Amino acid sequence: MYPPQLTCSLLHSTPNTICSVQHPPRNKMSSPNLQGGPPEELPETSSMDDKIAPAQAAANRAASSWAWETDQENPLNWPPGRKAWQVGMAASNAFVASLGTSIITAAHAQIMAEFSVSATQAILPLSLYVFALALGPVVGGPLSETVGRYPVFLLFTPIAGLFTIGAAQSTSFAALCILRFLAGFFFAPCLAISAGLLNEIFTKEDRGPPSTLFILTPFLGPGLAPAIGGFVCNRKGWRWALYTMSFFAAFAFVITLLFGRETFHPVLKRRLAKERGTPLTDSEEEAEPKSAMGKMHEFMTVALIRPVHMLFTEPIVGLMCLYSASQFATLFSFFAAVPFVFQGTYQFGVEATGLVFLSVVVGCIIGTFTIVFCEFALYRPKVARLPAGTTYPELRLYPAMIGSIGPPVGLFWFAWTARADVSWASPAVAIIVFSWGNICIFISTMQYMVDTYHGSVVASGASANSLARYGFAGAFPLFTIQMYTNLGIGWATSIFAIIALALMPVPWVFFKFGKQIRARSKYETATH
Repeated sequence: MYPPQLTCSLLHSTPNTICSVQHPPRNKMSSPNLQGGPPEELPETSSMDDKIAPAQAAANRAASSWAWETDQENPLNWPPGRKAWQVGMAASNAFVASLGTSIITAAHAQIMAEFSVSATQAILPLSLYVFALALGPVVGGPLSETVGRYPVFLLFTPIAGLFTIGAAQSTSFAALCILRFLAGFFFAPCLAISAGLLNEIFTKEDRGPPSTLFILTPFLGPGLAPAIGGFVCNRKGWRWALYTMSFFAAFAFVITLLFGRETFHPVLKRRLAKERGTPLTDSEEEAEPKSAMGKMHEFMTVALIRPVHMLFTEPIVGLMCLYSASQFATLFSFFAAVPFVFQGTYQFGVEATGLVFLSVVVGCIIGTFTIVFCEFALYRPKVARLPAGTTYPELRLYPAMIGSIGPPVGLFWFAWTARADVSWASPAVAIIVFSWGNICIFISTMQYMVDTYHGSVVASGASANSLARYGFAGAFPLFTIQMYTNLGIGWATSIFAIIALALMPVPWVFFKFGKQIRARSKYETATH
C-alpha cells in the first residue's frame, strides 16, 4: 500500500482535487512501535491548507494595502478640521522653539552686569540655543520614525520647558549657557519633524498653502520675541523673560495633549493591524522598527553624513543652502545690530527697541501673501498644463526670484539711512523689505529641493539646510557688535548687503539651467 502522501499525489489530477485518503489528525500522527510500547509520533503531514496559505495571505495583504488608501484612519483622509488642529499643534511647538532664540535679546546689558561678562560673551546664551536647534533632525528623525511623531511632541516640549525654567534660575553664567543649550536641544526635534507631519496629512497638490502658513510661525518667533522680551526684561528682569517662554511652552503642550494625533503612516498601520487582526503587506513588514543601533546608523547617514556630503558635492543643495542660510544669519545678526543702531543712534529705550523687531513680523506676513499669490497665479496654472504625473521643480522658484531683490535693497537701505539726521522709520521699513525677501527665498528654495529629490534624499537635503541655517545663525551674532563698532553702521551692514547681492542670481540660474544641473546629480532627482 502506498503511503498517504503518495496516494494523494497520485489522486490529484488537478489542483482542486480533494484527497480521499483518511488521514489521522493533523497535529499528531502515530505509527505502531514494532518493539512494543506506545505509538511513536511522526512529523506533521502536509496539506492543501499549507499550499494555499501563502496565496491567501498574499490576498489578505493586498486587501489590507488597498484598504489603507481609503481608510478613514489614514491621515490623508482626515476631515479638514482635524488636519487644521495638527497644523496648529505643530505650529505652536515650532513657534515656541523659535521664540526662544531671541526672547532674551533685550537682556544683553543685564546679563553683562549680573555675570560680569563681555558683550560678546553675553550673546552666547542666544548662540548656543541656536546651535542646538541644528541638531533637531539628528535627534528627532530616528525617534519619530520609531515611536511616531506624536510622542516626540508630547515628550520633548515639556522637557525643554523645564530646562528653560532651570535657565531662568541660573546663578552662574556657565549654568545659563548649558541650560539654554539643553532647552534648544529638546525644542529642536519638534521643529525638525513638523515638515514630515505636514507631508503625512496633505497630498502634494494641497500641501503648498498649509506648509507656507506653518513655516511662517518659526519666522514670527524671532520678530515677536524681542518685542515681548523687551517689556518683560525691562519691567521684571531677564529671568522673567525665560519664565514667559515657559508659559508659551506650557500652552503648546496643552494644545498637543488635547488635539494632537499620531500621523506617521507606518506606526498607524502597525497599530491598526494589531487592533483589527489584519496582516501587513510585505513592504509594511519591512517598515517594522529596526534595532536602536540600526536606526541610529540609518539616521546618522540621512541626517548628518549625507547632508554634509551633499553640501559640498551637490550644486543645488550647496548653493540653495548657502543662499537661504546667509539671509537667515543676517536676520539673526539684527538681534545684535538693532539695539546697537536704535539705542545708540536714536536713543531708543529697551522697550521701544524691541518694538522695532515687529518690522520682521510685517515683512514675513507680506512674504507669505507673496508666496500664496505665486502658488495660485503662477505655479498651479503652469503645472496644470504639464502631462499628468510630471513635475517641473523649477516652477517653485518664482517666489525666490521675486524675493531675491528684497535682501540687497533692504540692507543697503538700512545701511545708509540709519543715522541721526534720518527718521528712525526709514531703517525700520528697510527691515520689512529684507524680511519679505528672506522668507520668500527660504520657503521657495526648500520647496524646490523637496520637488527635486526623492525618498530619504529629501530628508537629507532638509537636514543640510537646517545645519547650514542654524550654524550660520548662531555664529553671526557673535561678531556683529565688533563689525558695527569697528566699521560703522553703513559699511558693516553693506557687507551683508554685498553678500546678498552676490547670491541674488542663484534662483535665476537654477530656473534657467536647473534641468541640466539636475541631470548631473549623483542622487535620484526629478527628470522633467
